[in-house]
Amino acid sequence: MRRDIFQAIADPTRRTIIALIALQAMTPNALAEHFDTTRQAISKHLKILTECQLISQQQAGREIYYRLEVSKMKEIDSWLEQFRKIWEDRFNELDNILSTTKSDEK
Repeated sequence: MRRDIFQAIADPTRRTIIALIALQAMTPNALAEHFDTTRQAISKHLKILTECQLISQQQAGREIYYRLEVSKMKEIDSWLEQFRKIWEDRFNELDNILSTTKSDEK
């Protein structure tokens, strides 16, 4: 089953995993130490993130390290960019209204 990256980042645990892996590659055990849940639950989250290609695995000896796939994060950022412009325009409008209101009060 092909998973959607937006479904993957909808879960707060997976967002935290992404934030941790963004700082440095980590093993499943190292990640599990940051959560009050089972190692199996973390493995399930890692599987979903891997299926969405948001993270990838790298074998180093007997350990598996997970690292962030920046190109997939850019896909999310590109989608958000369309809304960033709308928000900036609305904030600018609000600034203008507030400035006008303050000027009228004086």
